[in-house]
Amino acid sequence: MRARSASTAGPTISTRSWSAPGVLSPFRIASERRFTARERSNRRAWDAGVIPCAQGEVDNRPENFRITHDIAPIHTPRQPGRSRVTPLAVCPRVSQLPRGLVHDYRTQCSARAYPSMRRCFMSPAHPCRTRWIPLLLALVASGCVEVALEGPQSFESVQQLAESTLSQIEGDLTVPGLQAQVEVIRDQWGIPHIYAQNTEDLFFAQGYVMAQDRLWQMEMWRRWHEGKLAEVFGAEAFDYDLRTRLMMFRGPWDESEFTSYHPEGEGIFTAYANGVNAFIEQNANNLPVEFQLTGVRPDPWTAQTVLLRWAQIALSSVRGHAINEIQLAMNVARLGLEEANQRAAPDPWDDLVIPEGLDLSVFTDEVLEAARRGDGDPFAGGLPALEIVEPYRDLVPELRTAQVQSGWDPADAGSNNWVMSGERSPTGVPILANDPHRRIEMPALRYFVHLNAPDWNVFGGGEPPFVGTDAGNNERMAWGFTFAGTDMVDLYVEELHPSEPNRVRWEDDWEELTVITEEIQVKGEPTPRTVELKFSRHGPIFYEDLERRVAFAVRSVVQEPGTAAYKGSFRLAQAESCADFHERAMAWMVPTHNLICGDADGNIAFQITGLTPDRDGWNGRLPVPGDGRYEWTGFRSDLPREMNPERGYIVTANDNSHPPDFEGRPVFYHSSRGVETARITRLHQLLGQGGPLSLEDHKEIQHDNYILQAGHDIPLFRGWTSADPEIEHARDMVANWDGVLEKESAAAAVYSRWDEAVEDEAREPDVAPAERQALMEAGLGAALGQLEREQGTEPSQWRYGRINESELPHMFVRSFDLPPVERGGAGGAVNANGANFRRIIDLSEIDNSVWTNAPGQSTQPGSPFYGNTREQLGNGEYLPILFSREAVEGGATYTLMLRPEE
Repeated sequence: MRARSASTAGPTISTRSWSAPGVLSPFRIASERRFTARERSNRRAWDAGVIPCAQGEVDNRPENFRITHDIAPIHTPRQPGRSRVTPLAVCPRVSQLPRGLVHDYRTQCSARAYPSMRRCFMSPAHPCRTRWIPLLLALVASGCVEVALEGPQSFESVQQLAESTLSQIEGDLTVPGLQAQVEVIRDQWGIPHIYAQNTEDLFFAQGYVMAQDRLWQMEMWRRWHEGKLAEVFGAEAFDYDLRTRLMMFRGPWDESEFTSYHPEGEGIFTAYANGVNAFIEQNANNLPVEFQLTGVRPDPWTAQTVLLRWAQIALSSVRGHAINEIQLAMNVARLGLEEANQRAAPDPWDDLVIPEGLDLSVFTDEVLEAARRGDGDPFAGGLPALEIVEPYRDLVPELRTAQVQSGWDPADAGSNNWVMSGERSPTGVPILANDPHRRIEMPALRYFVHLNAPDWNVFGGGEPPFVGTDAGNNERMAWGFTFAGTDMVDLYVEELHPSEPNRVRWEDDWEELTVITEEIQVKGEPTPRTVELKFSRHGPIFYEDLERRVAFAVRSVVQEPGTAAYKGSFRLAQAESCADFHERAMAWMVPTHNLICGDADGNIAFQITGLTPDRDGWNGRLPVPGDGRYEWTGFRSDLPREMNPERGYIVTANDNSHPPDFEGRPVFYHSSRGVETARITRLHQLLGQGGPLSLEDHKEIQHDNYILQAGHDIPLFRGWTSADPEIEHARDMVANWDGVLEKESAAAAVYSRWDEAVEDEAREPDVAPAERQALMEAGLGAALGQLEREQGTEPSQWRYGRINESELPHMFVRSFDLPPVERGGAGGAVNANGANFRRIIDLSEIDNSVWTNAPGQSTQPGSPFYGNTREQLGNGEYLPILFSREAVEGGATYTLMLRPEE
């Protein structure tokens, strides 16, 4: 059987002289598809020009590549009820094969009764799919089988290519680097439950397993955080790389860093990195489909890779505060102190004071532009399309601009969490709920895992490549978070020396800036770009104004040891109760969060976290001179906290979460305008009614679609009628609507489009009735026109869900896109559009707990876990958390045994 001709590169194997009636040749199956990792790894021998053989060396040119020995059938016809593999001794040279290879072949390919070897090869989970290949190559080398090297193998579709690269998730797999056997049980939704015999193997396996499911996502994260996007995306990514190089943590990489997270921190992070590397090395020639299409190759990981920062919090803690300070300074210069402060609307309220020595005239549009340069998420459409490597251009003519989600509205960001005391739970034990909001994207931002080893039993999830669990639970306690917003950044205005611009004023003298020269490789450019990065004692300098003799430096806590995002969760993962929660939570240095805790003893607790500078006599809301008058005096230990409040619950939603009785200095100043107040107000309405709330009640609360603003607006649609029948029908729909943005609701669709179109004046209390009606009719007319263009002319067929769709595009390949999901809710509802990763933990019995995370655990198209939880996202459905060993085994779908080398 000769392989089909094709444009794709890569040798194929076909049998020549052996066959048996009723026997399906495994080698013939191999000829029907492209080489896997183990197949292609042997190309080095072919490329060298010869293959060793019992009969001598063989020229590797395709027309001459032929070994003349036959082999007896290895796989016999399947008999009813069983599958049998005959001994390898049928080949006279099998004794020359490595013992481990023979052992692997026998134990793997005879382990399961498959109807035929075709099913064995075509099942992406089954170990035979790749275990045949080392045997075949060894047999070829020993002269036991006739093979022919033919033309390159083609794929009929990019989907077929993707499926050919799927990871092995069932059977046995030898992985160098392990100390002992590790069992990985994937449940029916793709969550890996990892059972290891020691801590090092546990986190090694976590790195390995996460790479199996999310390597492309992890590679893009690594390149972003290392400032190496331009290597693959070209000049358009240069600003992102420059900003990351400037702001990234540069050490020290010593005990002060690693033990900040856990006493065994360095060993844990090194093991995780080694697990990622083990997967990359074993699959170097069969990496996931994105690597195949683009030719991108991952670099090795280290413990330092796992602890990279800057980009992961650039959208909040660092970038947000720095830009806000510049904008506020510009508003003060333009509007005056009082008006600028009124517009900022700080919550808690605080009078604004211009720091002594600050010249507001230095804050120009150029400074603001420089602060924003390289800002934001490059994968929200800020990068160009990658090029497809030559062998696959017929499969995918072009890749689109790199993106993970379109139509993202920052108003959808935010988070909710709450925990009810035992007195408010039907079981007498707390229930904790958490749904951190971020954009809904493909692949899913977060990933679930269950980690088991001596001293470890924790279930939860986080943002790959997380180690441990960012939000999770063990047998006795659970925790969750929302963003708090403590001020972790200050912007310093450095005075430059009149004649030596690399010197800045410090107190009564001048001191040198630190200057680092780095090279940034840019795709398509013959030589790297050389950049100078400058640093004052306060931090990286992002803009210099030589005319005004000032430079602008950002001091951020992410330049301090122990500030890699979410790694404070290690202290919580091994906690037995909330008793020492406050102490453990203070190790959570970045991001700034409202952490909550519930335990099996009935306790609930709250702690604002984040390494928060102590500013003596100033609040950090405006930039300050860098001459020594405004320096941090340390970090605050008096962050707000609560334990077992009388009200019986704790809830946060990115609001002013200072407890009512907090008497210390505020740790942040939120704006009192916007959706933050809407969600927390609604949650207090739902949680504060008294009486116990069941798990089902918490599900309904997480999916509450009521909009407070709609409740205020609906009366505007009552008390008048329109002469236009279409407008009158629309008015009546909204007037009798309940204010709930259900995806099936036509009235919600009308209200949503009206809300976008209506003039703000229509809501003002002093507007005359006739003028208000005119504004309302104009808004409804515009809404109807928009809906008719979008959904047709029949109002009964309109759906709010068609307006409120979450799109799920693959980052590059359109054919891998998942269908959009219609959803209820909106920014400002408890069920905000960014709510996707959800947990509700019943601490009376963890197996009663539930989760959601869409659209799926795997990033690999063709995987059974690619997009498999998409429908739950649209329908507001939950999946059970399998925590006990009994529950995990009952839901097991694939079991992979990772074995150390003998």
